[in-house]
Amino acid sequence: MGVTPFQWLLQQRLLRARELLETTGLTVDQVADRSGLGSGESLRQHLNRQLGMTPAAYRSAFAHRPATTVQRA
Repeated sequence: MGVTPFQWLLQQRLLRARELLETTGLTVDQVADRSGLGSGESLRQHLNRQLGMTPAAYRSAFAHRPATTVQRA
């Protein structure tokens, strides 16, 4: 695979976070928690490092449904 186990896990967590940003109206903190990234700040840092954009910018660009709907756990 060419990546360390940690890098692979981080990639999987970011893929899940991106999916949640695209398909739900969850808050950034909720997305971070559900994707295993721990905190909104961690999600922001990793997404910015990987894609050069914030979670809000990512959601605006790629959301498949309105971001105003907040799903409850």
